[in-house]
Amino acid sequence: MEPVLFAWGANSYGQLGLGHKEDVLVPQSLKDVSCKCQDVKSITGGGGHSAVITGSGGLFVCGHNKDGQLGLNHTEDVLCFTLCTALSGFCVKQVACGWDFTIILVGSGLVLSCGSNNFGQLGVPQISGPCLIPQKIESLKEKVVDVAAGLRHALAATESGLVLQWGTGMASQAKRANQGKTLPLFLTAKEPCKVTGLEDVKVKTVAASSYHSVLLTDTGKVFTWGRADYGQLGRHVVVPDGQEACTASEQHLELLGNIPVSVPCLSGASQIACGSEHNLAVVGGQCFSWGWNEHGMCGDGTEANVHVPKPVKALGYTNQMLIGCGAGHSMALCQTPY
Repeated sequence: MEPVLFAWGANSYGQLGLGHKEDVLVPQSLKDVSCKCQDVKSITGGGGHSAVITGSGGLFVCGHNKDGQLGLNHTEDVLCFTLCTALSGFCVKQVACGWDFTIILVGSGLVLSCGSNNFGQLGVPQISGPCLIPQKIESLKEKVVDVAAGLRHALAATESGLVLQWGTGMASQAKRANQGKTLPLFLTAKEPCKVTGLEDVKVKTVAASSYHSVLLTDTGKVFTWGRADYGQLGRHVVVPDGQEACTASEQHLELLGNIPVSVPCLSGASQIACGSEHNLAVVGGQCFSWGWNEHGMCGDGTEANVHVPKPVKALGYTNQMLIGCGAGHSMALCQTPY
């Protein structure tokens, strides 16, 4: 059986790597990929760009490149996956794509970034304009083992267990039904700073979105927190003032706040991925999706939002799967019987 790379959802910048810019509502296989599918080890996406990592540590990118987020030393969009030659001296371990920037973790534990830095999202304060070639984040002194990127902020987990964040993002927000007011709280940091409140959690993976987050523990539990107006929390939520309970599908509730709560139906998950307002998770050999679905990125053949995680039927069951999300698109590498 040979693995096949599938892509679906928004494609206005060529972020699906299919060689065109038309949206795709159901998973479509990439028949002409620069790197061999059997060598792909990681898939992810950002606001309008995508990235895959090969087993040899190469980084292939495609899609939106207005701010140099592909790290190719130019600002033209790229419609097919292309090798990032600026990283040829590194073994890329992980990549996280934000809205218009990219965070890259290499095998030595160093972190590099490229793209827009208008909101401090590169973690490199000395750079004010777009960065077209990945630059090292010098202030990350500890060895990093995991990275994530959201709309305008990024996260990193260190070998010692610290979680750090930088950039500008919404830490929490509550819309009180009885007052009709929205109260945002922002985090702003041009250099990495410690995130508190995670001292007793054994985190395996953290994923960042526009205004919600997803966390996977080493025991396979999935936690979500933040904005809920598209069903992106995938679970029952409570209005922050505690006066009213509701489900994530009720449109008047926009956000839960910043307290992570588990999603029971995703227990036993092995992978998670966050888009702008939608998510993927691998549970028991199936890919589950939920949240915003305007461009078909939940892969169910519709454009209706998904409020409870459900399997992507078109992908079926598989013993081996890799998943990734962009802002409005999704990808999955699956073993197929042909």
